[in-house]
Amino acid sequence: MAYGLLNGKRGIISGALDEKSIAWKVALKAKEEGATFTLTNAPIAMRMGAIKQLAEQCDAEIIPADATSVEDLENLFTKSQEVLGGKVDFVLHSIGMSPNIRKGKAYTDLNYDWFKQSIDISALSFHKMLQTAYKLDAISEWGSVVALTYMAAQRTFPFYTDMADAKAVLESIARSFGYRYGKSHKVRVNTVSQSPTPTTAGGGIGGFDKFYDFADKTAPLGNATADQCADYVITLFSDLTRMVTMQNLFHDGGFSMTGISEDVMNLISKE
Repeated sequence: MAYGLLNGKRGIISGALDEKSIAWKVALKAKEEGATFTLTNAPIAMRMGAIKQLAEQCDAEIIPADATSVEDLENLFTKSQEVLGGKVDFVLHSIGMSPNIRKGKAYTDLNYDWFKQSIDISALSFHKMLQTAYKLDAISEWGSVVALTYMAAQRTFPFYTDMADAKAVLESIARSFGYRYGKSHKVRVNTVSQSPTPTTAGGGIGGFDKFYDFADKTAPLGNATADQCADYVITLFSDLTRMVTMQNLFHDGGFSMTGISEDVMNLISKE
C-alpha cells in the first residue's frame, strides 16, 4: 500500500546493483510513494549489475559516478538537478566495499593500501557526497540524506574486519556533517544500521550464512528484510521525520538491544 509520502520529492539513489540490493528496494518504494529520482553507481558496478532494468521500472535516468571522485559527484548533483527540475530532497548512500574482505585478508594481516580503499569507498565517499552537495547547495531545506551502515561499527564481528572501521567513520561523518548541514540548511543526515541481509555484497562475507541464522535467532522480531529496510528509509526521506538527524538508527528486529535469546541458549545447551 502506498501513502504518497514522497509525492513531489526529487532524489538521488546510489548503489543499486541487482534486485537483492537494499538500494534497489528503496528505489522501487520511492517510485511507489511518488518520488522522481536519478540512479547512480560506479561504472564497473553498472557493468556487473542490472541497473538499466531498474531505471526502466522507475522511469529514472542513470548518471554514472565514482563516489570517490569529487568531479564525478559534482556532475552527479549538477546533472540530477537538471534532469529532475530542481534541488533534490533526498539522497541514499548505499556504497561499501573492502578489497581485504574480497581477497580473504585477516584483520591482523591487512594490506594497508587496500585498507585505504575500504575507507575511501565506504566512508570518505559519504563525506565527499555531502560536501559536494553542500557546496553546490543541491539539497532542499528539510532534505534528508541516509547512509546504510552496520553495527560492527559498535561491536566486534570477526568476519567484518576493516569494514567495521569504515562503518565507524561513516557514522561519525553523519554526526559531524549532520550538525553543520542542519544548522545551515535544515538538511538532516542519518545512518540506518540494518540486520544482516542476504544481498550480493553481504553474501560475499565469509561465515555470513551462520551469522544470519544467529542474528535471526537472537532478535526478538527476527532479521529485518531488505524490503522492510526500504520502508524505513522511505520514512526518513519523508516529512514525517523532519526532526530526526545525526542518528544511527538500528533496524534489526531488536538484535542490537538483546544480550542473548532463549533460542540461542537452547542451541548451546543441545551441544
